[in-house]
Amino acid sequence: MEYLVEHNYSKVRNHSSVTEFLILGFSEFPELQILLFAIFLLIYVMAVLENLLIICIICSDQHLHTPMYFLLANLSALDIFSMTSIIPKLLVLRPACIVPSQHCMDLEYSKGRNYSTVTEFMILGFSELPELQLLLFALFSLLYLITVLENVLIICIVCADQHLHIPMYFFLANLSALDIFSLNSVIPKLLVILLTNSNNISVKECIIQMYCYAASVGTEYALLTAMAYDRYVAICNPLRYTLIMNKRVCAFLAAASWMIGLLEPLPHYFIISQFCFCDSNVINHVFCEVTVLQKLSCTDTSVLETINLVEPVLSAYAPFILTLTSYVFIISTILKIRSREGKSKAFSTCSSHLTVILLAYGTMIGVYMQPESVKKSKSNKLPTALYVVTLPLLNPLIYSLRSKELKVALKKVISRKSTFVIQ
Repeated sequence: MEYLVEHNYSKVRNHSSVTEFLILGFSEFPELQILLFAIFLLIYVMAVLENLLIICIICSDQHLHTPMYFLLANLSALDIFSMTSIIPKLLVLRPACIVPSQHCMDLEYSKGRNYSTVTEFMILGFSELPELQLLLFALFSLLYLITVLENVLIICIVCADQHLHIPMYFFLANLSALDIFSLNSVIPKLLVILLTNSNNISVKECIIQMYCYAASVGTEYALLTAMAYDRYVAICNPLRYTLIMNKRVCAFLAAASWMIGLLEPLPHYFIISQFCFCDSNVINHVFCEVTVLQKLSCTDTSVLETINLVEPVLSAYAPFILTLTSYVFIISTILKIRSREGKSKAFSTCSSHLTVILLAYGTMIGVYMQPESVKKSKSNKLPTALYVVTLPLLNPLIYSLRSKELKVALKKVISRKSTFVIQ
């Protein structure tokens, strides 16, 4: 009887089946959205890294292969799964709560004018220098080919020569692979723009390019920090070097560097992918960067601005402090050595890495940490493009010129090739 009443009642009113739910989250606290996003993002990143660290340590250390630590590793894996099932969506809700209100304001304002959503960007590149397009294309093509060949050669030599199967060259091979990845995220598109003036790029492709470049930069500084720790152990604890820097530790440091670099730009990716871009679609730069897309957005960017304040601490400042700490101990140890030969030998083991460190942080400061007045008064496009190419180009050269082992291995490869050709 009750069913019939309900059935008859449903005929009188409109009936629709719900296909989506709307999660409000903390929408009743609009003034705390940014703060809550920052808190949950920080807690999530720290918790994932902590639990991954526990799992990696237990897997790599045979002394921890006991039931208690086996169960602890399982608990850490479960914690990562548990958080990832909830927190990423909650983080996405933070901009989702902010964007619609601003977007509605944009739509209200647009009633008096034509409104269009941007689906493609136009990267200007060096369009203000039309007479130099072919010259710039030739220059960047040459630098690109040389850099890729150099880094591929480094990887092949390190893999082929057993004498180079040591931590320093293992990290160098990782750095070369990263440099190839970094170059390929930016330069091929720039070459197409210079040669054909085909400067259109979809919003999705632009965001992916932004993510790949940001991930490569973060990974590079993390790898350089791991290499600094390797040099610290080699100079400050030479007798225990092989024991401390074993294969598992090296693999863990390399994997952690890649993971940190790939995770750091994810908040930027998720937030910018929800932005609305309207009016201007012109990118007056050589590739897609976070700050460029932020300026083109017609939605609220306050969350992204907050992340831009926090993210450099993790991606650049923290690695710099750790690297600086390693070199403080290294220099103090070298100064304690009495003989000149001992000091010279100790310094030569870290001179290549120190040169790369100074080059990496020096160019970053020169390109990205200029005062706003200087940035507005001159174009930053050419220095940025050269910054993208310079590090991958010079890293192999610096290590090759300073390393006797690499020179010997390279001579072996050349002699084998020449012998093969003669035969």
